[in-house]
Amino acid sequence: MFNKKFKLVSLIFLVIFILSACSTGNSTSETNVDAASGENELVYASAIDINDMNPHLYTGSMPAQGKVYESLVENTEDGIKPLLADSWEVSEDGKVYTFNLKKDVKFHDGEPFNAEAVKKNIEAVQNNAETHAWIKLSTKIESVNVVDEHTVELVLSETYYPTLLELSMTRPYVFISPKDFIDGETKDGVNDFNGTGPYMLDEHKIDEFATFKANEDYWNGAPEIKKIASKVLPAGETTLLALQKGEVNFVFTDDRGADSIAVEAMNQLVDSGNYQLVRSDPMNTNMIVANSSKADNPISETPVREAIWYSIDRETISEDIFDGTESVANTLFSSNVNYADVDLKERGYDLKKAEEILEEAGWKLENGDEIRTKDGTILAMNLYYDSNSTSQKNQAEFIQASSKEIGLQLEIIGEESTSIANRRSTGDYDLLFNQTWGLAYDPQSTISAFTSDASYLHTTKGIEKADELYKNIEKVMVSTDEENRKSLYADILTIVHEEAVFIPISNGSVTVVASNDLNGISFKQTQFELPFELMNFK
Repeated sequence: MFNKKFKLVSLIFLVIFILSACSTGNSTSETNVDAASGENELVYASAIDINDMNPHLYTGSMPAQGKVYESLVENTEDGIKPLLADSWEVSEDGKVYTFNLKKDVKFHDGEPFNAEAVKKNIEAVQNNAETHAWIKLSTKIESVNVVDEHTVELVLSETYYPTLLELSMTRPYVFISPKDFIDGETKDGVNDFNGTGPYMLDEHKIDEFATFKANEDYWNGAPEIKKIASKVLPAGETTLLALQKGEVNFVFTDDRGADSIAVEAMNQLVDSGNYQLVRSDPMNTNMIVANSSKADNPISETPVREAIWYSIDRETISEDIFDGTESVANTLFSSNVNYADVDLKERGYDLKKAEEILEEAGWKLENGDEIRTKDGTILAMNLYYDSNSTSQKNQAEFIQASSKEIGLQLEIIGEESTSIANRRSTGDYDLLFNQTWGLAYDPQSTISAFTSDASYLHTTKGIEKADELYKNIEKVMVSTDEENRKSLYADILTIVHEEAVFIPISNGSVTVVASNDLNGISFKQTQFELPFELMNFK
């Protein structure tokens, strides 16, 4: 049984903001970020250095991009609301979206935000079609037409119901100054990082810090916090000491899953009376993704994947690893996600059931062996986890132990998040940790990714009903009938559930630990962003 020592696991994740060091906006100044001493300064710890802030690519940190760049519309708890577009109209056939843009909005470099800028940005995204193919909207856009200075028309090849949802995402349909383009494009990089958002990238010293300054000309009012700095620190004791000494005053869940401080450390900070803990409602599902297309590995067999599902004690993971802060997940999406309240077969923790499934599938324990074999093949595979995430490491070790109890040899391997992402896109994995997109994007974005090379194509293409799955995905995205859409989503979720290619573990939230004098901490409909512009110090 799982040892209680794993309660020391980290729960408050480090934000990994990824910014580029090669732009004119990224100074390599000798400025030092020693302490969160400024009255209007927020300083957070960062596990690794920052990288590319090009919002039309995917190597950058989404939380960082979220405060620099903006979209036409915003996904909120109350639905899609205006952002850079004041209003919009949709044609009767659902193929033409006409956006009326806000006036007097400027990019950080002073360039006007107008219909021409919208056209250039969307076309730059479309000119990198292969990279963005996982977003179905990118395959539906036929043209972007300038009607007048502040009116732009988006023409689709067919009706696509998630259009506004996908336009509201943190990337890629956000806007960077056309002056930052290289030869009229963004796919090969940009010259600078000028968006329209409440913050601007100010300085960057590699492996030390990056700073953002308030956009005093922000169209929605200048933020009260005038400076945000990220300080590169090792996770664990170093970050805890930095918090205690006041060198940093903020940590929160990031889009990469790196951990910064342990549960006891978190509680110690809150008990000191100097820090507050704020946690969002459940946002997403943390899961193990199985490569059904890897024909030379046992993971390609449905019974093996199903046995792994039964072998995982989610209750213990929730209580001992996450200290009760994440709830047990039994399906790919929680029932509060749109279209996800579907009656699916329940698979709880049951080692005996797992063993029976493997026996029936021909995986036998011979001559007192501890690991099962079939036709001379050993029941063995690799599970990859993010080496910056203590919680993933502890889960991996726990699952490794329970896998051995059913006769499965599981090798666990920790790698950088970029390496994990590359394995997912190339199919070079058996099992790996991942997460759904979250409330703002699900189910449509995660499900669209089932057909994408960059995401979950290798996860799904080896299953028996792959063709039916992909056809249903195509149908649901263009369906205009609500009941038909519900039926198609139910079929899609049933197929992947029965094939056990997405093995759910827990439902995650965004967690913030911040100094007590910080007001206005709130959350968006996504785990990838925080509204820093709404925060202020008492």
